Amino acid sequence: MTAIAPFPLVDVSGTPTERGKAYGEQARGRIHASVALYAAQLDRFGFGQNDVERFGDLFLPRLRQWAADLVEEMEGIAAGANLDLPSILLVNARTEILQLAKREKGISDDQPDGCTGAVVLPEATKAGRLIHGQNWDWRAECAETSIVLRIRRQGGPDFLTFTEAGGLARSGFNAAGIGITANYLESDRDYRDIGIPLPFIRRRVLEARHFAHAIKVVATTPKSCSNNMILSTAEGFAVDIECAPDEAFPIYPESDLIVHANHWQSPVALSKLRETGLGDVPDSLYRDYRVRGHLAARHGDITVDDLKTALFDDFAAPFSVCRPAIREGGGNLSATVAMIIFEPASGSMEIAPLPAENRSFARYDLAMDEAVLKKANER
Repeated sequence: MTAIAPFPLVDVSGTPTERGKAYGEQARGRIHASVALYAAQLDRFGFGQNDVERFGDLFLPRLRQWAADLVEEMEGIAAGANLDLPSILLVNARTEILQLAKREKGISDDQPDGCTGAVVLPEATKAGRLIHGQNWDWRAECAETSIVLRIRRQGGPDFLTFTEAGGLARSGFNAAGIGITANYLESDRDYRDIGIPLPFIRRRVLEARHFAHAIKVVATTPKSCSNNMILSTAEGFAVDIECAPDEAFPIYPESDLIVHANHWQSPVALSKLRETGLGDVPDSLYRDYRVRGHLAARHGDITVDDLKTALFDDFAAPFSVCRPAIREGGGNLSATVAMIIFEPASGSMEIAPLPAENRSFARYDLAMDEAVLKKANER
């Protein structure tokens, strides 16, 4: 195993414009690389810069109404990185924009944004603290275009998130102890309407002061596409929400565990919609089973290292829980880009880039609210 450089930490504060500009300045090189990655993919589909702006214009009016402060922050990122707003929006709506572009051209070249996520409730852990984590499977190049973002907010909880450079949020937790990871899902309801892009929803979760408010934003915000989001709280609970664009289906912990890959699990959901993603991620049907098996065998003594072991599982490689770089049919290089594990009650996150070839983790810390720590430790 070779050591790979850790993801850089970008630390910002202030108003939306101030923190956006600081973010853009600190991560300029990676943001340019992130934008170039998706602009090149659009170019391969036959779309240019005018199309980037055209697709962005589908989302911007609604985003200015729904989250004007986040649009302001993106404008700050663009200014700090010496880019335009449509380029930053491309990163933050890349799932939706790439799919809309493919559908417009009738292109079936899919590379789903994979992932295997898990939460271990305190009752199943050795230390009595909730553990939350995931493997993020996507473009291998993103090991060079992702960052860890720490935002110190005015009037709300600070948060720590792993995200693509230029992105508003992906996986992480906040000082109120609320955490989120997300997994690709697909259904026959996708892309009928224009909704709020997924990173904006995840960002609002990380800004929430209360777990109920985090659940509300995931469950009720209209989306363009399906997605699975696992929400947790350091107080000792978690819920998985399988989201269709217009409806949400909760899944609760079983034996103090939640494990989810990239297929629908809710019987209610499956009675109402059609699963359309398994053609791209058939391995999903065993990835969650493998992770659950590792964790269930350690119930009551599970540690962060045990979750790492579960997520390093290489059964049926290369289409495994921990995926080495694979050249997909469309020419894209796919891999487990990062393994992300956090223990909110400890204020810590550990991340290993390209874990199939690198087992070195970097640690990132967040100062937690004292009330959160007190509640977590009273369990």
